[in-house]
Amino acid sequence: MFIDVAKIELKAGKGGDGSVAFRREKYEPSGGPAGGDGGDGGSIIIVGDKDIKTLMDYSYRSIYKAESGGDGRNKKQFGKKGEDLILKVPVGTLVKDYDTDTVIYDVKHDKEEFVICKGGKGGKGNVHFKSSIRQAPRFAEPGTKGEEKTIKLELKLLADVGLIGLPNVGKSTLLSIMSNARPKIANYHFTTLEPNLGVCKVGEKSFVLADIPGLIEGASEGLGLGHDFLKHIERTKILVHVLDISGSEGRNPIEDFELINSELASYNIKLNDKKMLVVLNKTDLGAEDNIKEFREKYSDKVDEIVEISAATTENVDKLMYLIADTLDSIEDDYSTLDEQYVYFEEEKEPDFKVRKENENYIVEGPLIENLIYRTNFEVYESVNHLQKVLEDKGVIQQLKDLGIQDGDNVIIGDVEFDFYE
Repeated sequence: MFIDVAKIELKAGKGGDGSVAFRREKYEPSGGPAGGDGGDGGSIIIVGDKDIKTLMDYSYRSIYKAESGGDGRNKKQFGKKGEDLILKVPVGTLVKDYDTDTVIYDVKHDKEEFVICKGGKGGKGNVHFKSSIRQAPRFAEPGTKGEEKTIKLELKLLADVGLIGLPNVGKSTLLSIMSNARPKIANYHFTTLEPNLGVCKVGEKSFVLADIPGLIEGASEGLGLGHDFLKHIERTKILVHVLDISGSEGRNPIEDFELINSELASYNIKLNDKKMLVVLNKTDLGAEDNIKEFREKYSDKVDEIVEISAATTENVDKLMYLIADTLDSIEDDYSTLDEQYVYFEEEKEPDFKVRKENENYIVEGPLIENLIYRTNFEVYESVNHLQKVLEDKGVIQQLKDLGIQDGDNVIIGDVEFDFYE
């Protein structure tokens, strides 16, 4: 299993401020409030995309911000809503809280959407605060802040394609040509001790290719690192069996082919059901007789046979397009990963809490804290509106029940003020 990880910081857009405005029209001498609402801030949305295979794009940039909402305007005009920011991730990506490592969401399907950071709400314009006793309100609400999070994207890369074959048939060279991987390459057996992974791009498509370390006779019984290697093969969608068709190592390519297939079947008979492309490599070394013999024996038994030379790159492009087309024909299976996850449900706004700590009276709860944030303490009417809401919600009564007196200190969010009835 290969893990791709990216740390990113997210900041949803702030809500636009409500407007304080009044009608100034002919034949309307009394005017009246006409301030429009601010627009909501843009949210940040994570979207699953089956065509994206890695988190590579998030290695170049770590901070993402959505657009803020526009301020309200005169004549009850609303501010423009901030544009949402779409972050596309591969299907199978886990979204985790960076500090706690708790799973927030598991992206399982193509085009699946999840709002990771909500945009702030636009503030109400002064038109909303007109009442029978307040005909010309001179205050409006500011917009609220958008949510901010630092998250970790984690992707367990399941290789789409497994390169298999005996040691030293040219798999590592082929991987380096086809992808961005740079495996260690040398002319001796067991060069590759761990699967190398590469991302291959073919036009607008991409796929993940794994060079499975050289298998040997007895791998299905655990010889060498057989069981570890064969587990990687189980997770791939198709197999690309690479053969040294030239027999440059003194081996018979047909016997090699049958040996590997026998080991696959012995380990798990279902591996025989996977689509298999056979690559006849090292054609530049002269292998006409072997190619003819192989085709005569296996043309009707395998899905495709491709002749290439990794050393000269002959027909490598043809192989890449063939792999991409074959993958398109296979239905994706994104089964649930075998781990326990904690999912965050849509949060309900909790009730406020009032407590006394030393000489301070502390009011907690997002609803009340948000109200404080929206209040303009420079405008008497705005403060008066705040006090009325606190009374209606029962906050004032709970403070009295705790014994608050005039002049005592009250803390709500980041704001401190003295209490007076």
